Amino acid sequence: MIKTVDQTTVAEIFSINNDKIYRIPKYQREYTWGINDWDALFNDITDNDYGYFLGSYICVNNGSLNGTILEVIDGQQRFSTLMLLLTALYDKLSEHKAELDDDDRNDLANLRSELANKRQSFIANGQKKTEYKQRLFLQKQNMNDEDFSYILYDKGIITDQKAKPLNFGNRRIAKAYRHFGKLIEDEVVEIRNENHNITEVGALFSIVRKFETAVLVGIEVDTNKDAYMLFESLNHRGVPLSALDLIKNTLIAQAEDASDADNSYEKWKHILNCVGQDDYSGQERFFRQYYNAFREELNAPYPKTDKRYYLGYLATRTTLLDIYEKMIKDNYKRLLDDLSEKAERYSVIVNNSDEVYTYTEALQDLGRIAGAPSYILLLYLMSNQTKLNLEDSDLNAIIRALITFFVRRNVTDVPNTRKLTQLFMDIIAEVKMLQGNDIVQVVHDRLKIISAPDSVFEEKLRGPVYDENPEATRFMLCSIEAQNQTKEIYADLWARDNSKKYVWTIEHIFPEGENIPASWVQMIADGDAALAKQYRLDYVHTIGNLTITGYNQNLSNMSFDQKRDRKSKDKTKEIGYKNGLYLNKDVVNQSKWTVDKIRNRTDVLVKILMEMYKW
Repeated sequence: MIKTVDQTTVAEIFSINNDKIYRIPKYQREYTWGINDWDALFNDITDNDYGYFLGSYICVNNGSLNGTILEVIDGQQRFSTLMLLLTALYDKLSEHKAELDDDDRNDLANLRSELANKRQSFIANGQKKTEYKQRLFLQKQNMNDEDFSYILYDKGIITDQKAKPLNFGNRRIAKAYRHFGKLIEDEVVEIRNENHNITEVGALFSIVRKFETAVLVGIEVDTNKDAYMLFESLNHRGVPLSALDLIKNTLIAQAEDASDADNSYEKWKHILNCVGQDDYSGQERFFRQYYNAFREELNAPYPKTDKRYYLGYLATRTTLLDIYEKMIKDNYKRLLDDLSEKAERYSVIVNNSDEVYTYTEALQDLGRIAGAPSYILLLYLMSNQTKLNLEDSDLNAIIRALITFFVRRNVTDVPNTRKLTQLFMDIIAEVKMLQGNDIVQVVHDRLKIISAPDSVFEEKLRGPVYDENPEATRFMLCSIEAQNQTKEIYADLWARDNSKKYVWTIEHIFPEGENIPASWVQMIADGDAALAKQYRLDYVHTIGNLTITGYNQNLSNMSFDQKRDRKSKDKTKEIGYKNGLYLNKDVVNQSKWTVDKIRNRTDVLVKILMEMYKW
């Protein structure tokens, strides 16, 4: 599994005495570190003593001669950043070549040899020349490698000519390089302010030594699977390595052997686009659910062994890579085609499709109530809709049953989350031989049997439901409001702002903060501060004390009448409880807010919810 483990300095990793070449797999995800990461790395090293520990990296020996070409499977963000930083230092020092003595020139040459492999000198046109080749090759995403190669050539580090890529300056590699230049300049000024006797060259070399002596633990393994198992047990500062990255690397490597890499990569991108390009957890969930939904069919082509399933019993985070590597090596084209077809159905399920169905609205609600574990069932049903004789109305009924199930489950925590995958796999096994409405009935009945009874659901609804599950509480309140909205008074309760946060949020009528305002102590407990604190503990998070508002920060700890009557600055818009929402109809006419009012409103809302989410 592990070939070598070495604690090495940055200078030793890129030593002039070895000819190792490091490659980040070309279809690895792009360089993602930003200004906060750049600053953190730079400051961590410059602010600490020599030998600062930077973490670890994992390389896979790809079987090249003497093992000189290593694929950087984890740590690529840090590797790329260190190389950019050292390149910026080389450039700053090169500006002072005329000031360097012999020792300094030797140190500068050594720095160049850390950034590029120095090849044997040769005679060309009667002159002795030396080649310098790129030592670290970045991934191809977003032109990372082209941009980096151009910087190395432009700064005189490598000898291979590289043209300036179009729009070079607007991409992350160029921005990182420029940012390090500024950080280095500022650090030189700070060093010289502390030590007036040091020259600018001396300050630059002191920074170089800080980075060259920084320590990393390098781990070399044989396979991607070994790398992933290692990564699961290590805590890294870099961008987490997903199992999907390694699955993709295995797939592209297999496709390259068949001269089909580019076509396969386009299909891979199509799959990820369908399930959510920027949602890694959602992508990983799709790959798990795909296998678990179609486990019987996917294992059918393989020989029977002492294990029930040749590929694996269940796709989990730890088994995912092993399962997919087997399928890829057996027939990657068949797998890609099937994944692509299923991903297109999945895009509808996760509301990432432009197609609209009678059940689209229900799917949106299922996602909002955190019903993702049930996507495994919907993926199977929708992929086999014709075969199972399911109408769109049948699917809509199933999704509505799932919404009821997840509202009750998220409020009561019954059944346990760990049981959900097996629950939906068992339902799949049961409905395979059924048709149409029989499937709808089985799904409904199985969900009802495993759910908490009405008595438990109602008990939880009457308790501090917001404190126990704010997301489910918000969903229920928004659902009550949506059910009663009119054309005259309409609000997009699921709209988000530029920060992707909900515009409409939960508002506690009796404020939730520990420091209860004096006006509220007087209203809620006749001036008894201790009693007000007890009421806060008992009632503040109950559903009768909650509503939704698009102006939460404007209401905050105001007195009840201020919250009720609040208007916008120009006095043209009601932003308090008189905003016309159905949820506030029994609040706006109150002159004061008391514990009895909270209890009564809880009774009303619980009755509505019990009816909305009954079996």
